[in-house]
Amino acid sequence: MSKIAEQMGADFVLSLGDNFYFRGVDSVDSPRFKDTFEYVYTAKSLRIPWYVLAGNHDHAGNVKAQIDYTQKSDRWKFPSYYYELNFRIPNTGKTLTIIMLDTIMLCGNSDDFLDEKPRGPLHAVDANRQLAWLQERLARSKADFLLVAGHYPVWSVSEHGPTECLLQRLHPLLLKYKATAYLCGHDHNLQYIEESGIGYVVSGAGNFLDPDIRHWNHNPKGSVKFFTGQASTLGGFVHAEVTKNKMVLTFLQAKGTSLYRTVLSQREFN
Repeated sequence: MSKIAEQMGADFVLSLGDNFYFRGVDSVDSPRFKDTFEYVYTAKSLRIPWYVLAGNHDHAGNVKAQIDYTQKSDRWKFPSYYYELNFRIPNTGKTLTIIMLDTIMLCGNSDDFLDEKPRGPLHAVDANRQLAWLQERLARSKADFLLVAGHYPVWSVSEHGPTECLLQRLHPLLLKYKATAYLCGHDHNLQYIEESGIGYVVSGAGNFLDPDIRHWNHNPKGSVKFFTGQASTLGGFVHAEVTKNKMVLTFLQAKGTSLYRTVLSQREFN
């Protein structure tokens, strides 16, 4: 990651949940912040903001502790359960908005080991409040590039498959408000799925790797453009670059080998 950040450039990192296996952290003083974050990503090229959201394993612990750690770290940025980021693309006049969601608050938690689907939100009021906030932000957005990020996938070919709750609650909003892409983790592989002009990026290969494709046919026909989950590759990640009129996504192996590249256009308002 540090090599790619240096070579291809990186202004920030998005961390899409399950930040601390297996049961999150219990307090803001947990040694995990140092042992599995600060002392791991030490390269100069990674001393940049890390924007964080929560996954199901984080919700097994104390998510508020992860939010509070923002005050203790120079680069850990987790201001709230869900929040919006806005950037100007240098020398272009173009803008990028990223909406960071808590999909566990929206859909409920799930036990990976029992292969559960999300059980439905623990607090319906909180779920509906987040959804109303999201709709308002999407409706207002005039950004040239609009990304939405959460832990659970909308579409996925792998073990967890498409998340029914997100297909019902989030998918119609992505379509209606012309999102550029939806970014997620949860399934332990790299996937790129394109449907109705929106890119769906699954980047969950930072720890475990899973070659499972049991839900391939539960995704729209012809939508799956790329998949890798071979354990021999030691995982991988995705680099995104936004330029004047396009966004380039590069799917990379842990050692920096490029596996797949795709381009998404800026939003058009008609």
